[in-house]
Order: sequence, then C-alpha cells, then structure tokens
Amino acid sequence: MKQKKFWTAVLLLAAVVLLALFFIPRENLPAPESRVVLEHSFRTYIAPSCFEQADATNFLEESTLGEARELNYPPHSSCTERAFEGNQDSVFTRLLKELGIMEKESTDW
Repeated sequence: MKQKKFWTAVLLLAAVVLLALFFIPRENLPAPESRVVLEHSFRTYIAPSCFEQADATNFLEESTLGEARELNYPPHSSCTERAFEGNQDSVFTRLLKELGIMEKESTDW
C-alpha cells in the first residue's frame, strides 16, 4: 500500500511540474527558415509583411532569414526589425497563437 501511495505522489508531482512548465514564459525567436526577401542592391533583407513600404530595387531574391544572417545583411527598415523580434511566450500561449485563437504579433514567422 505504501508503494502505491509513493508512485501516486510521484505521478502527481510530475504532472504539476509539467503543467507549470507549460505556462512559464520563455524566449521565442524566429526560425532560420523564415521567409525573407534579400535586397542585394542595399545588402539588406526585407520581411514579407514590410515589402510594400520598402521601396526596393529590382535586384531581389527570395530567401531565408538564416541565409540573410549568413550574408551579414541587416534589416532593411525598422518594420523588418520589428517583424523578426523575439518574444516571451509560454508554450500554452504559443499553442493558442498557432491554432488561431490568439492573434500573432508577427505574421512573418
């Protein structure tokens, strides 16, 4: 009987720890596979949501954020900087955003 109480307590403690981890905020950053537009004339990158206001030239290429960072291209504008800023969300909040229940801050990643 003591062994059953022990394992019940261990399972309950594990469930509480996992539930707590589900709600603790953590740093979320955009994935290196996030889509960007490389602006080779200015050697910058542009977030897709900022492209209309970017005043880009014709020397463009669709690429990823990882490649833009490998090329050491800075963001084209403050709009692009804001689009790829990290955030502090819990796993629960991130899940709600992915399901469309909560609105995402950035549609680019």
